[in-house]
Amino acid sequence: MADVSQTRRSETDGILTLTFTRDEKLNAVSPEMIEALRQAATDLGERDDLKVLVIAAEGRYFTAGIDIRQSGAGGKRGYAADGSFSPRRLRREYRRLHLVFDELEAVEKPVVLAAHAPCLGVGLELAASCDFRLASTAAVFSLPELPALAVIPGSGGISRVTRLVGPHWGKWLAFGEEVDAHHARDIGLVHAVYPAEEFSERVSAFARKLARLPSEAAGVAKAAVDIAASVDRQTARDFDRFANTILLTSDEHRALTRAFETRKKSAE
Repeated sequence: MADVSQTRRSETDGILTLTFTRDEKLNAVSPEMIEALRQAATDLGERDDLKVLVIAAEGRYFTAGIDIRQSGAGGKRGYAADGSFSPRRLRREYRRLHLVFDELEAVEKPVVLAAHAPCLGVGLELAASCDFRLASTAAVFSLPELPALAVIPGSGGISRVTRLVGPHWGKWLAFGEEVDAHHARDIGLVHAVYPAEEFSERVSAFARKLARLPSEAAGVAKAAVDIAASVDRQTARDFDRFANTILLTSDEHRALTRAFETRKKSAE
């Protein structure tokens, strides 16, 4: 189980919120925090009562990046108890982080990242694996791995971020340049920017709106958009038609259709 001193969970009206609370380390992402993310993604996927996951933080940073003393360069990954190092072991342990991000991307429910403050390194990689990215005016985004550690941001900082912003801005970020919240919105990295004093409530309002959506249709919509981004246009249109044929027989669709007809008759 995750160290509860590093994260906090809450569940309200179908919204699962996971908050990073490791301010003394600038929310540097530890193995315990990664495990908390993994558990949240699993719970979101398995529990019908949960509709939305919000990933938030409190303190001076959303995250300053990976905790390199416990993970990544200079860390413990790849080393056995006897001190021996194995590249195969390193790849296996590195893959655990990738699998968490893959699950956030694949789960058929919306995942929202709410960056109230600087979001660096693995935080931006985490953001790119989410469906929606909301930023406070106090947020900035960067990938410092190349200039600081002589590695690339290999947990999605190249592949996912480039898919969001294109190679033009993908290179800008991959080479360590920082963008503020409004610049991030302009290049397509985040969806919306809210004033810092309104941020928490605006995020909550957005999450509540998502939670009220028909959950089966929302899951299909998420999958359809991701498929459309990775296949040819004909295949994407074929999937749209197939998926909607299924949704047209769903209980959600029938219930909303009946409600529409009832309202229409009442207005006549």
